[in-house]
Amino acid sequence: MNRPIIEIDEELCDGCGQCILGCAEGALAIVDGKARLVGEVLCDGLGACLGECPQGALKLVEREAPPFDEDAVEKRLEELKNAPQQPAQQPMGCGCPGSQAGRIERPAPTGGCPGAAAGAVQKTGAGQAPGTFESALEHWPVKLRLMNPQNPPFPQGSRLLLAADCAPVAHPALHGDLLPGKAVAIACPKFEDPQATLDKLAALFHAAEPSEVTVVRMEVPCCTGLSTIAHKAAELSGKNVAIKDMVLTRDGRLVPAEEHQPMTMRPGGIGPRPM
Repeated sequence: MNRPIIEIDEELCDGCGQCILGCAEGALAIVDGKARLVGEVLCDGLGACLGECPQGALKLVEREAPPFDEDAVEKRLEELKNAPQQPAQQPMGCGCPGSQAGRIERPAPTGGCPGAAAGAVQKTGAGQAPGTFESALEHWPVKLRLMNPQNPPFPQGSRLLLAADCAPVAHPALHGDLLPGKAVAIACPKFEDPQATLDKLAALFHAAEPSEVTVVRMEVPCCTGLSTIAHKAAELSGKNVAIKDMVLTRDGRLVPAEEHQPMTMRPGGIGPRPM
């Protein structure tokens, strides 16, 4: 039969995973870094996922396809629900860092302003002794996938920095102006399952009840999913979680999301989205 069904433009798709969060039937998945329709019978053809794609890679087309199957959808959702997840704290013979969750205690400063000392970085040239800086990290683990939402590694009510995996490398002063006084969790919206990240973060928000969450994502389009996941996790948690979105440019500048000019994939590379 001819009916509406989703079609994905692989050239435009950047694998951000936002469409997966918008598909209640579980018809989409990230495979090899791209969104894929995993079963034609799972797509209802209503296009709820269309508005989720920042690249415009999704569209509805009329073509020959098997009819939508609600029973298949129920089976698919049950499979996703029962899919084995990597344990948050899995003991390993070598001592998995995730199984050693806890606070990091630091000695109190002996003098001077703690804010001035924290994150101060000295760059050295050839032949010079390496400079030092003070870490602002207060707990372990930092990877969201390793955290146990039922036993968060940071105190309830903490201010939380939710950062993309690339952010600590791209931002030269993370320990000086972003991390002090905050707990931290890092995740990748492109290479980690968006639904699993959403579920883990919602559970973490519910248990830890952070007083505020600062989301720091990279400016590349595939990273926008981190903000989407954070806002949806706040809704699902049932807690009043205030979220602030920040965008980190590839040259290390930190910009409020509402002031950042979005970028888009285009032939020849990434560039500012035309106005």
